[in-house]
Amino acid sequence: MGVKSFKPKTPSLRGTKLADKSMLVKSGGPKSLTLPKKKRSGRNAQGKITIRHQGGGFKRRTRVIDFKRDKFGITAKVEGLYFDPNRSAHLALLQYADGEKRYIIAPRGLKIGDKVVSGDKEDIIVGNAMKLKNIPSGTLVNSVEIEPGKGAVFGRSAGNSVYVQGIDPTGKYVQVSLPSGETRLVHADAMATIGQVGNEEALNVKLGKAGRSRNLGIRPSVRGMVMHPAQHPHGGGEGKGVIGRAKDLWGNRIGTRTRNNKKTDRFIIKTRRPKTRPFAKK
Repeated sequence: MGVKSFKPKTPSLRGTKLADKSMLVKSGGPKSLTLPKKKRSGRNAQGKITIRHQGGGFKRRTRVIDFKRDKFGITAKVEGLYFDPNRSAHLALLQYADGEKRYIIAPRGLKIGDKVVSGDKEDIIVGNAMKLKNIPSGTLVNSVEIEPGKGAVFGRSAGNSVYVQGIDPTGKYVQVSLPSGETRLVHADAMATIGQVGNEEALNVKLGKAGRSRNLGIRPSVRGMVMHPAQHPHGGGEGKGVIGRAKDLWGNRIGTRTRNNKKTDRFIIKTRRPKTRPFAKK
């Protein structure tokens, strides 16, 4: 699926590029596979803003997606491809032979009418799901679990894919390369879906006007330099004050590491960050 451009009849249409949804089913899909979603506007249970620049936008419903792919040995037919307002990737609706319907993240190349199956070891066909230990080296996969039975956490956004590098000498883990550039070990019994996530042209979408951002629940962001000094480290000063080293709202230098999980450090073979520290003196 690509993007479509428009004739520049208005200033906003001149740079607008929207996703082409002609291949998607127009209806909203089964109502039984959706749940009501309450807007939080970036606030936690205490009412404090923990994620900035969020609020407003269209009403949405949460799609119930099968991230575990635990219906082993039952063939499913792809009934349709659907839009999901909560993510960049599209969804594929599977109709299983026993009558059950489930949503999955739609891989690239999956078409209506295709048949997929999940199990311990299946054919290397786009849409099939199996355990990582049985997937050949060099295969692109998506929707990868980090622990068996916990559900997929890696490779779920549009165009993303996880590269299987091979099984560990111990046989307990599989080495994978993530879209972020990180190389890590994942449990060999974790499930993964064959193929790259579809809608890879999502990065080329240009909303064209502020109103579309507001419809998506994205509020405007304000530069720290134009704020009051009590609101941001960059604020204050006469005229356009000198920032110095850039800091975030809480005074941390931009690029400061926030990860603090030493228990899983042993699974990371190659970090996604470069060896040289940001702002290091040359």
